[in-house]
Amino acid sequence: MTDFEPGQDPVRHDHRIASLKRRIAEIEHGEWVRNGRRDPKADENTRLGNRVMAELIGGLAGGALVGWFLDRMIGTSPWLLLVFLFMGIIVAFRNIIRLSTQRPKQ
Repeated sequence: MTDFEPGQDPVRHDHRIASLKRRIAEIEHGEWVRNGRRDPKADENTRLGNRVMAELIGGLAGGALVGWFLDRMIGTSPWLLLVFLFMGIIVAFRNIIRLSTQRPKQ
């Protein structure tokens, strides 16, 4: 069975059609970028990057804030600040390593 209409020649591979399809794909991609639509895979990587940054900043800021507060309450300045800052760094790096070793979803 053929997939062309009776009385017409079958269409063979034409380089002009392939070139046209490639140009249409490039123009559609340009429209996606111009309209602000993004590639879903890029969005997933952006979310992962933002999560890593939040873990790092949160660990540092949280440890420093807790250490500073306890130093002011107990009067042991700057020792608890340093201890909790280093603990925050360790926790942040542990979480970042845990995030980076997870397998991607398929």
